Amino acid sequence: MPIIKKSSTFAAESKKLNMTKEIIKDQHFEGERPLFESHHLRLEHVTIGDGESAVKECSDIEAEDCRFWGKYPFWHVHGLKINRCQFDAGARSALWYTDHLEMKDTRIDAPKMFREGHDLFLENVVINDADETFWRCNNIKAWNLELHDGTYPFMFCDNVSINGLKSDSKYVFQYCKNVEIQNAHIVTKDSFWECENVTIVNSILDGEYLAWHSKHVRLINCHLAGEQLLCYAHHLELENCTFDKACDRVFEYSEVDADIRGHIENIKNPTSGYIIADSIGSITIDENVRQPADCKIETR
Repeated sequence: MPIIKKSSTFAAESKKLNMTKEIIKDQHFEGERPLFESHHLRLEHVTIGDGESAVKECSDIEAEDCRFWGKYPFWHVHGLKINRCQFDAGARSALWYTDHLEMKDTRIDAPKMFREGHDLFLENVVINDADETFWRCNNIKAWNLELHDGTYPFMFCDNVSINGLKSDSKYVFQYCKNVEIQNAHIVTKDSFWECENVTIVNSILDGEYLAWHSKHVRLINCHLAGEQLLCYAHHLELENCTFDKACDRVFEYSEVDADIRGHIENIKNPTSGYIIADSIGSITIDENVRQPADCKIETR
Protein backbone atom coordinates (compact mmCIF):
# COMPACT_ATOMS: atom_id res chain seq x y z
CA MET A 1 0.00 0.00 0.00
CA PRO A 2 1.76 3.22 -1.10
CA ILE A 3 1.92 5.92 1.54
CA ILE A 4 -0.10 9.11 1.20
CA LYS A 5 -2.04 8.94 -2.01
CA LYS A 6 -5.60 10.11 -2.16
CA SER A 7 -7.78 7.14 -2.91
CA SER A 8 -9.73 6.95 -6.15
CA THR A 9 -12.88 6.81 -4.03
CA PHE A 10 -11.97 10.09 -2.34
CA ALA A 11 -11.22 11.76 -5.70
CA ALA A 12 -14.47 10.53 -7.19
CA GLU A 13 -16.49 11.80 -4.26
CA SER A 14 -14.74 15.19 -4.38
CA LYS A 15 -15.49 15.53 -8.10
CA LYS A 16 -19.11 14.53 -7.60
CA LEU A 17 -19.53 17.14 -4.86
CA ASN A 18 -17.83 19.93 -6.82
CA MET A 19 -20.99 21.88 -7.54
CA THR A 20 -21.82 25.57 -7.40
CA LYS A 21 -21.99 26.56 -3.75
CA GLU A 22 -23.82 29.19 -1.80
CA ILE A 23 -21.24 31.44 -0.11
CA ILE A 24 -21.63 32.80 3.41
CA LYS A 25 -19.00 35.37 4.41
CA ASP A 26 -18.13 37.33 7.54
CA GLN A 27 -21.03 36.06 9.62
CA HIS A 28 -21.40 34.69 13.15
CA PHE A 29 -23.68 31.80 14.12
CA GLU A 30 -24.60 30.35 17.50
CA GLY A 31 -27.35 28.41 19.18
CA GLU A 32 -28.44 24.92 18.20
CA ARG A 33 -28.13 23.66 14.61
CA PRO A 34 -28.00 27.02 12.82
CA LEU A 35 -26.93 25.42 9.53
CA PHE A 36 -28.72 22.10 9.87
CA GLU A 37 -29.29 20.21 6.59
CA SER A 38 -27.23 22.64 4.52
CA HIS A 39 -25.80 21.41 1.22
CA HIS A 40 -23.33 22.82 -1.32
CA LEU A 41 -22.24 25.58 1.06
CA ARG A 42 -18.99 27.55 1.40
CA LEU A 43 -18.16 29.40 4.63
CA GLU A 44 -15.56 32.19 4.51
CA HIS A 45 -14.42 34.09 7.62
CA VAL A 46 -17.34 32.65 9.55
CA THR A 47 -17.39 32.08 13.32
CA ILE A 48 -19.43 29.42 15.08
CA GLY A 49 -19.96 30.42 18.70
CA ASP A 50 -21.79 29.05 21.72
CA GLY A 51 -24.25 26.31 20.93
CA GLU A 52 -24.29 22.80 19.51
CA SER A 53 -24.19 20.97 16.20
CA ALA A 54 -23.88 23.98 13.93
CA VAL A 55 -23.26 22.04 10.71
CA LYS A 56 -25.12 18.75 11.05
CA GLU A 57 -26.60 16.34 8.49
CA CYS A 58 -24.94 18.31 5.69
CA SER A 59 -23.04 17.58 2.49
CA ASP A 60 -20.53 19.29 0.20
CA ILE A 61 -19.37 21.88 2.74
CA GLU A 62 -16.27 24.09 2.59
CA ALA A 63 -14.91 26.20 5.44
CA GLU A 64 -11.99 28.58 4.91
CA ASP A 65 -10.46 30.97 7.45
CA CYS A 66 -13.17 30.15 9.95
CA ARG A 67 -13.16 29.78 13.74
CA PHE A 68 -15.20 27.41 15.87
CA TRP A 69 -15.78 27.32 19.61
CA GLY A 70 -19.24 25.85 19.96
CA LYS A 71 -19.63 22.11 20.65
CA TYR A 72 -19.98 19.42 17.99
CA PRO A 73 -19.76 21.70 14.94
CA PHE A 74 -19.55 19.00 12.20
CA TRP A 75 -21.59 15.83 12.68
CA HIS A 76 -22.85 13.58 9.89
CA VAL A 77 -21.24 15.68 7.16
CA HIS A 78 -20.53 13.99 3.83
CA GLY A 79 -17.90 15.80 1.80
CA LEU A 80 -16.10 18.47 3.83
CA LYS A 81 -13.11 20.73 3.10
CA ILE A 82 -11.55 22.73 5.93
CA ASN A 83 -8.71 25.14 5.18
CA ARG A 84 -6.84 27.53 7.50
CA CYS A 85 -9.36 27.16 10.31
CA GLN A 86 -9.15 27.23 14.12
CA PHE A 87 -10.99 24.92 16.51
CA ASP A 88 -10.89 26.35 20.02
CA ALA A 89 -11.07 24.20 23.16
CA GLY A 90 -14.84 24.50 23.33
CA ALA A 91 -15.30 22.91 19.89
CA ARG A 92 -14.93 19.43 21.35
CA SER A 93 -16.05 16.30 19.54
CA ALA A 94 -16.14 18.34 16.37
CA LEU A 95 -15.97 15.79 13.56
CA TRP A 96 -18.01 12.67 14.22
CA TYR A 97 -19.66 10.40 11.67
CA THR A 98 -18.16 12.55 8.92
CA ASP A 99 -16.57 11.23 5.74
CA HIS A 100 -14.62 12.42 2.72
CA LEU A 101 -12.90 15.12 4.71
CA GLU A 102 -9.96 17.21 3.51
CA MET A 103 -8.33 19.40 6.16
CA LYS A 104 -5.29 21.64 5.60
CA ASP A 105 -3.29 24.21 7.57
CA THR A 106 -5.58 23.99 10.57
CA ARG A 107 -5.08 24.23 14.34
CA ILE A 108 -7.17 22.21 16.77
CA ASP A 109 -7.20 22.91 20.52
CA ALA A 110 -10.22 20.72 21.27
CA PRO A 111 -10.32 17.06 22.37
CA LYS A 112 -12.15 14.05 20.96
CA MET A 113 -11.90 15.01 17.32
CA PHE A 114 -12.55 12.55 14.48
CA ARG A 115 -14.79 9.63 15.50
CA GLU A 116 -16.38 6.97 13.32
CA GLY A 117 -15.23 8.69 10.11
CA HIS A 118 -13.74 7.43 6.90
CA ASP A 119 -11.75 8.80 3.96
CA LEU A 120 -9.94 11.52 5.89
CA PHE A 121 -7.03 13.50 4.41
CA LEU A 122 -5.05 15.94 6.56
CA GLU A 123 -2.09 18.18 5.70
CA ASN A 124 -0.22 20.52 8.05
CA VAL A 125 -2.61 20.00 10.95
CA VAL A 126 -1.69 20.58 14.61
CA ILE A 127 -3.84 19.02 17.33
CA ASN A 128 -2.94 20.43 20.74
CA ASP A 129 -5.34 18.29 22.76
CA ALA A 130 -5.31 14.90 21.09
CA ASP A 131 -7.34 13.19 23.81
CA GLU A 132 -9.37 10.34 22.33
CA THR A 133 -8.83 11.65 18.81
CA PHE A 134 -9.21 9.45 15.70
CA TRP A 135 -11.32 6.66 17.21
CA ARG A 136 -12.76 3.98 14.97
CA CYS A 137 -11.83 5.78 11.77
CA ASN A 138 -10.66 4.15 8.56
CA ASN A 139 -8.81 5.32 5.46
CA ILE A 140 -6.80 8.09 7.10
CA LYS A 141 -4.02 9.77 5.16
CA ALA A 142 -1.91 12.62 6.51
CA TRP A 143 1.09 14.82 5.75
CA ASN A 144 2.83 16.69 8.58
CA LEU A 145 0.55 15.92 11.50
CA GLU A 146 1.26 16.96 15.11
CA LEU A 147 -0.40 15.47 18.18
CA HIS A 148 0.10 16.90 21.65
CA ASP A 149 -1.18 15.84 25.06
CA GLY A 150 -4.20 13.65 25.62
CA THR A 151 -4.56 9.87 25.64
CA TYR A 152 -5.34 7.10 23.18
CA PRO A 153 -5.33 8.80 19.77
CA PHE A 154 -5.87 6.39 16.86
CA MET A 155 -7.79 3.75 18.80
CA PHE A 156 -9.35 1.00 16.66
CA CYS A 157 -8.37 2.62 13.33
CA ASP A 158 -7.89 0.79 10.03
CA ASN A 159 -5.88 1.80 6.95
CA VAL A 160 -3.74 4.65 8.23
CA SER A 161 -0.90 6.29 6.21
CA ILE A 162 1.08 9.17 7.70
CA ASN A 163 4.22 10.86 6.38
CA GLY A 164 5.61 13.30 8.95
CA LEU A 165 4.24 12.76 12.45
CA LYS A 166 5.25 14.42 15.72
CA SER A 167 3.46 13.12 18.79
CA ASP A 168 3.86 13.34 22.55
CA SER A 169 0.37 12.05 23.31
CA LYS A 170 0.01 8.99 25.53
CA TYR A 171 -0.83 5.48 24.34
CA VAL A 172 -0.98 6.17 20.61
CA PHE A 173 -2.09 3.57 18.05
CA GLN A 174 -3.80 0.78 19.92
CA TYR A 175 -5.87 -1.98 18.31
CA CYS A 176 -5.14 -0.65 14.80
CA LYS A 177 -4.79 -2.52 11.53
CA ASN A 178 -2.93 -1.67 8.32
CA VAL A 179 -0.79 1.25 9.44
CA GLU A 180 2.09 2.84 7.49
CA ILE A 181 4.14 5.62 9.04
CA GLN A 182 7.22 7.48 7.73
CA ASN A 183 9.37 10.19 9.27
CA ALA A 184 7.79 10.15 12.71
CA HIS A 185 9.00 11.20 16.14
CA ILE A 186 6.76 9.57 18.72
CA VAL A 187 7.37 9.99 22.46
CA THR A 188 4.94 7.88 24.48
CA LYS A 189 4.52 4.43 25.97
CA ASP A 190 2.25 1.48 25.27
CA SER A 191 2.17 2.45 21.61
CA PHE A 192 1.08 0.13 18.78
CA TRP A 193 -0.42 -2.37 21.25
CA GLU A 194 -2.40 -5.23 19.75
CA CYS A 195 -1.94 -3.85 16.25
CA GLU A 196 -1.75 -5.82 13.03
CA ASN A 197 0.09 -5.09 9.78
CA VAL A 198 2.20 -2.09 10.79
CA THR A 199 5.17 -0.66 8.87
CA ILE A 200 7.21 2.21 10.35
CA VAL A 201 10.10 3.75 8.38
CA ASN A 202 12.77 6.38 9.18
CA SER A 203 11.31 7.15 12.59
CA ILE A 204 12.14 7.62 16.27
CA LEU A 205 9.99 5.64 18.71
CA ASP A 206 10.68 6.64 22.30
CA GLY A 207 8.70 4.95 25.05
CA GLU A 208 8.23 1.78 27.07
CA TYR A 209 6.30 -1.32 26.00
CA LEU A 210 6.35 -0.72 22.25
CA ALA A 211 4.16 -3.00 20.11
CA TRP A 212 3.28 -5.60 22.72
CA HIS A 213 0.88 -8.32 21.56
CA SER A 214 1.05 -7.10 17.94
CA LYS A 215 1.26 -9.07 14.71
CA HIS A 216 3.19 -8.39 11.52
CA VAL A 217 5.04 -5.29 12.66
CA ARG A 218 7.94 -4.16 10.47
CA LEU A 219 10.40 -1.43 11.52
CA ILE A 220 12.86 -0.05 8.94
CA ASN A 221 15.64 2.48 9.66
CA CYS A 222 14.15 3.31 13.06
CA HIS A 223 15.72 4.33 16.37
CA LEU A 224 14.11 2.84 19.46
CA ALA A 225 14.27 3.98 23.08
CA GLY A 226 12.57 2.72 26.26
CA GLU A 227 12.35 -0.40 28.37
CA GLN A 228 10.75 -3.75 27.55
CA LEU A 229 10.24 -3.05 23.88
CA LEU A 230 8.69 -5.39 21.33
CA CYS A 231 7.48 -8.17 23.64
CA TYR A 232 4.78 -10.79 22.97
CA ALA A 233 4.96 -9.92 19.25
CA HIS A 234 4.27 -12.28 16.37
CA HIS A 235 6.03 -12.00 12.98
CA LEU A 236 8.12 -9.03 14.08
CA GLU A 237 10.76 -7.67 11.67
CA LEU A 238 13.49 -5.07 12.19
CA GLU A 239 15.71 -3.83 9.37
CA ASN A 240 18.67 -1.53 9.98
CA CYS A 241 17.34 -0.34 13.34
CA THR A 242 19.23 1.10 16.32
CA PHE A 243 18.55 0.99 20.07
CA ASP A 244 19.17 3.45 22.85
CA LYS A 245 21.63 2.05 25.40
CA ALA A 246 19.03 2.16 28.17
CA CYS A 247 16.81 -0.40 26.39
CA ASP A 248 16.60 -3.72 28.21
CA ARG A 249 14.45 -6.87 28.29
CA VAL A 250 13.80 -6.51 24.58
CA PHE A 251 11.95 -9.17 22.50
CA GLU A 252 10.60 -11.18 25.46
CA TYR A 253 8.27 -13.94 24.17
CA SER A 254 8.42 -12.60 20.60
CA GLU A 255 8.84 -14.25 17.21
CA VAL A 256 11.41 -11.93 15.69
CA ASP A 257 13.76 -11.44 12.75
CA ALA A 258 15.97 -8.46 13.61
CA ASP A 259 18.95 -6.79 11.91
CA ILE A 260 20.24 -4.32 14.52
CA ARG A 261 22.90 -1.73 13.79
CA GLY A 262 25.17 -0.81 16.67
CA HIS A 263 24.66 -2.01 20.23
CA ILE A 264 21.69 -3.51 22.06
CA GLU A 265 22.07 -3.72 25.83
CA ASN A 266 19.85 -6.68 26.77
CA ILE A 267 17.81 -9.32 24.94
CA LYS A 268 15.46 -11.48 27.01
CA ASN A 269 13.79 -14.78 26.17
CA PRO A 270 12.84 -14.39 22.50
CA THR A 271 10.72 -17.32 21.36
CA SER A 272 12.00 -17.88 17.81
CA GLY A 273 13.67 -16.30 14.78
CA TYR A 274 17.06 -14.62 14.59
CA ILE A 275 18.70 -11.49 16.00
CA ILE A 276 21.96 -10.05 14.73
CA ALA A 277 23.67 -6.93 16.11
CA ASP A 278 27.07 -5.29 16.07
CA SER A 279 27.33 -5.82 19.84
CA ILE A 280 25.14 -7.17 22.62
CA GLY A 281 25.49 -6.27 26.29
CA SER A 282 23.77 -9.36 27.69
CA ILE A 283 21.37 -12.13 26.73
CA THR A 284 18.90 -13.56 29.24
CA ILE A 285 17.62 -17.04 28.44
CA ASP A 286 16.13 -18.60 31.56
CA GLU A 287 13.67 -21.29 32.63
CA ASN A 288 10.74 -19.10 31.55
CA VAL A 289 11.60 -19.02 27.86
CA ARG A 290 8.76 -20.28 25.68
CA GLN A 291 8.99 -22.99 23.09
CA PRO A 292 10.29 -23.53 20.50
CA ALA A 293 13.03 -21.42 22.20
CA ASP A 294 15.21 -21.61 19.12
CA CYS A 295 15.97 -17.94 18.35
CA LYS A 296 19.46 -17.58 16.90
CA ILE A 297 21.31 -14.62 18.41
CA GLU A 298 24.70 -13.47 17.14
CA THR A 299 27.00 -10.50 16.65
CA ARG A 300 28.65 -9.49 13.41
